[in-house]
Amino acid sequence: MHVLTVLDHPNPASFSAVVAQSFMEGAKAAGHTVELADLHAEGFDPLWSMADIEADGKASIPPDVANEQERIARADAICLVFPLFWWGMPSMIKGWVDRVWSWGWAYDQLDDPEISLQRPRSGVLLTPAGARSDEMEQSGYLAALETAWIKGTFGYFGFSPRKLEVLYGSTGSSERRQSLLETSYQVGLSLAPPQPAK
Repeated sequence: MHVLTVLDHPNPASFSAVVAQSFMEGAKAAGHTVELADLHAEGFDPLWSMADIEADGKASIPPDVANEQERIARADAICLVFPLFWWGMPSMIKGWVDRVWSWGWAYDQLDDPEISLQRPRSGVLLTPAGARSDEMEQSGYLAALETAWIKGTFGYFGFSPRKLEVLYGSTGSSERRQSLLETSYQVGLSLAPPQPAK
């Protein structure tokens, strides 16, 4: 498979960046080809604009969006890597989702809101979080993210299978961080092939 990893973090030396590299090393070890979209390093503009609205379902797609859609078209699996930020996505990856996975290209909410216009792809979220797993589960945050991202957004993306891997305690000890990097490697190594959407 060809695997696209999309990274959102402004610091190239961040833990998120190392997570992305660990995931890609695992994917390469499994025999997959890999491609990295480092949104900050590449200067992607996350601001949703009238140009994006006017391009919905038409040929006048902004060039930067068309470039991202071409990368997605090459991919059999996509991994999004970003830190949990205010219990959600940071602005860069949220803007990438808003602009790139557009109406008329990714989905058509009028004809069939439950079906993606994209072919099935494996989808993974690798999300470093400073919070503990028990804190997120007991407070309902994990269930909320599963509903919003896995049942919601990734469905419109056509991701099947789809997985959220929260890397809890990513601000902890070096031993903890190393364990999370091994988890990221294993996620890449064991990446499942695309399945028909259910």
